[in-house]
Amino acid sequence: MADVLREVTVFFEDCEKGKLNELTTLKQAGSNRQYFRAVTDNDSFIITYNPNNVQENNAFIEFSRHFHKKHLAVPEILHVDKERTKYLQTDFGDVSLFDIIKKEGYTDHAKSLYRKAFVELAKLQVLGGEGLDYSNCIATRSFDKQAIYSDLLYFLYYFIRALDLPYDKNLLLNDFEILSSYLMQEEAKYFMHRDCQSRNVMVKDAEVYFIDYQGGMQGALQYDVASMLWQARAVLPNDWKDELAGFYFDEVNRLLKGTLNRKDFMDSYDGFVLIRMLQTLGAYGFRGLFERKQPFITSIPFALKQLKWFLENKKIPIRLPELQKVLSLIVDDSIIKRYETTIASPDCLLVVHINSFSYRNGIPEDNSSNGGGFVFDCRGIYNPGRFEEFKKLTGRDKEVQEFLLHKSEMPSFLQYVYGIVDISVADYIKRGFESLVVNFGCTGGQHRSVFAADSLAGHLKEKFGVKVLLHHRVQEAKNWVNE
Repeated sequence: MADVLREVTVFFEDCEKGKLNELTTLKQAGSNRQYFRAVTDNDSFIITYNPNNVQENNAFIEFSRHFHKKHLAVPEILHVDKERTKYLQTDFGDVSLFDIIKKEGYTDHAKSLYRKAFVELAKLQVLGGEGLDYSNCIATRSFDKQAIYSDLLYFLYYFIRALDLPYDKNLLLNDFEILSSYLMQEEAKYFMHRDCQSRNVMVKDAEVYFIDYQGGMQGALQYDVASMLWQARAVLPNDWKDELAGFYFDEVNRLLKGTLNRKDFMDSYDGFVLIRMLQTLGAYGFRGLFERKQPFITSIPFALKQLKWFLENKKIPIRLPELQKVLSLIVDDSIIKRYETTIASPDCLLVVHINSFSYRNGIPEDNSSNGGGFVFDCRGIYNPGRFEEFKKLTGRDKEVQEFLLHKSEMPSFLQYVYGIVDISVADYIKRGFESLVVNFGCTGGQHRSVFAADSLAGHLKEKFGVKVLLHHRVQEAKNWVNE
């Protein structure tokens, strides 16, 4: 990671955008791209570092340049290195439309931002698609019948098979063929974002901007609308979905000078809602059930509940008997419950006590009535305390956190810790236990154990909503002495 930071720093200096005051690593999402925020005296910028997929970089760069010339709501590409492994773009901040929904709920303000997003989406699809060079697409130039069929196979292989449910393969593939053919009746001649969801809509100064459209291609209008409104984690109210779909239709039909038929458009829209939901479940299956990435596993119930509502309240105007049989199986309450996270109620008795400590002083005692719990040894993680610049810092300082996240095995270590502790927390909530103790020890109780303890505390609060008491034995003792 030190080499990467040096590379990124040199790249920014070559951009001549001012003196670099601060370079911060941003959280990665589902991809292998690395993002950095570069801050100068007068501005901030986003740097993308992606040496392993130049084709993906090229798609985003060229699409962005085309869209920006048309004054669409996208970042401007300010500088690209000659290898196209790094590029600099405008910074829209850290607040996405998804963040606003999570913070505010389903307010009039949030709905107004969705309306703005659909106004800009219509422009991106129609105006952005005009004259766009689709030879820059990553995999396929068009969301055609083969691409739709591939998404259905993705759902089959990574979700249906993972659940080990009964189905007739030939009949199911036949239904996939019918659904693919039906959706191809819609004109696929507009720009399709491909991952148009509220996390990829940034909000800055009350305006909205699209990011992460490097997977875009030529396609039908309805797919992106379905992606936005039926995003599993956003859980938009159903009346919002209908209202905003209608709003989008009016907006895009205005751009197309009234050439669309509302009924035909909405019939196809429901088909694209279905294909998007199945593609999403395929992604959750691959990332969650196969790669064991926890955020994707915990998203599965949200997606299944939306699918269940859709099956009960919407109707695809074609017969898909085997697919419908399979879908009725996966939205069964027993399947949904299998992946649901147990959330602590307001009267939950459980308190998780998380301690960081130094092995020099011994392992903390557990004074709870039931005993048990966990002790995790962080001494196998590369120690930032070996370096002079970190010796006076702790695991709560940004410099140490950067070191542990990018120059050590701490991220992998924590994933295993989360998996183990989550089992007990979920069980203890259900059984009414009052206490669970988790201890993290390292040599001095200053860097690794502090960071690990803080990380687990944040994880448990976010996932389970459980009460956590955090105690850093060495650091709090120092503070007490200093007082």
